[in-house]
Amino acid sequence: MNHGYIVYDLVMVTLSMSLIILGAVLFLACKKKKPDECEEPVAVKHCARVYSLMDIDAVTDSFNPGRVVGKGPLGTVYAGVQENGELVAVKRIHPVLVLSNAGLGFSSALKWLSSVQHPNIVPIIGFSEAPGERVIVMEFGRMMSLEFCLHQNGNGASLLDWNKRIRIAAGAARGLQYLHEVATPNIVHGRVKSSNVLIDVNFCPRICDYGLNFLEKREVVGYVDDEYCDERGGGVSKESDVYGLGVVLLELLSGRGCKERVIVEWGLGLIKELSFGEVLDPRLVIPCDMKNVVRLAKVASACVGNSRKCRPSIGQVATILNSLEMEVCV
Repeated sequence: MNHGYIVYDLVMVTLSMSLIILGAVLFLACKKKKPDECEEPVAVKHCARVYSLMDIDAVTDSFNPGRVVGKGPLGTVYAGVQENGELVAVKRIHPVLVLSNAGLGFSSALKWLSSVQHPNIVPIIGFSEAPGERVIVMEFGRMMSLEFCLHQNGNGASLLDWNKRIRIAAGAARGLQYLHEVATPNIVHGRVKSSNVLIDVNFCPRICDYGLNFLEKREVVGYVDDEYCDERGGGVSKESDVYGLGVVLLELLSGRGCKERVIVEWGLGLIKELSFGEVLDPRLVIPCDMKNVVRLAKVASACVGNSRKCRPSIGQVATILNSLEMEVCV
């Protein structure tokens, strides 16, 4: 009897061990994936380089005036050369803005903003922070601003034909859509205007100066909506970014500069009267299909002619402009 119990126990132990081993094998087999079932690669998050002021001096030749390539409300931009020969754009924030924002976490903000990576956005490579100095280092792609191409360059109309303007509109919208809907946490640009839409040698638009509104909070004249100055829920927002993009679309359509709100009032009036031909830049060759002019004009009108509550999202705008880009005449 005892012998029978012993045999029974041995059988049960052996069976239990077999089940455990079988379970382990099945678990490992299930964990193992076929080569074509690999998970999507994890995106490598760009880490901003922290430059010392000595590094910045070396890159810009001590902020040599001969290296200045642009000036704006936030600061002066220098063409810099890194030790490996790579060209970079170095934005030196105006001293008065540095003093007025001394305790606002510049380095934390720049580390966050430098994680942004998208073909229609100028990447931030690094930054430098020192007493009285705030510097942002960005990719330098031999780019010109849309404002310069449209309004300051005598050959702007010939350089920016209708197809290129549609491409710029769609690309700028995609860049903003990434900031608003994909970047984590989402980023409000805060300063959408034609001078912050850069165009590279392939006429690909790239947005710059995103998320830097904390440095300079003055109204971006002509590019902000009525609600911007409203004490109840005003200021910068995704909706105000869409409004700014709408103004840029009107500039692309008409070739006119943005002087306060004149272009909005003028453009909305003509669009409401269905006078689309009068909105179009007279320097342009008339597109082969005026229906595309109408569609772009209506998108611009929706962006600038509605309150924030009724304004389309950047995703809706990008969808229409992407479709328009695919339809334009070749």
